Amino acid sequence: MDANDYQRLALRTEAPGRERDDRLLNAALGLCGEAGEFADALKKWRFHAHPLDEVALRKELGDVLWYAALACDALGLQLGDVMAENIEKLRRRYPEGFSAERSLNRAE
Repeated sequence: MDANDYQRLALRTEAPGRERDDRLLNAALGLCGEAGEFADALKKWRFHAHPLDEVALRKELGDVLWYAALACDALGLQLGDVMAENIEKLRRRYPEGFSAERSLNRAE
């Protein structure tokens, strides 16, 4: 699925009528909450002897994407453009792929 199509389709489920500031705050809090749920599933697997629940992890990642789409929309951005800009930043930072040396000695 194309990122911008995802953004458009995902936002059909947004509650209508919220102001930009509330949409941004909802996105920020939602991202934190969903990332926390993702981390909690990993904590339970790693430290509480639960089986790794990859289905739950996948669902939490989907929820993270929903809130990222909301944040982009509230800022007037397209998710696909943000993704492309991030890839360009990573290409500049790690032109040959990740290296610990380049991570430690970034010139930005």
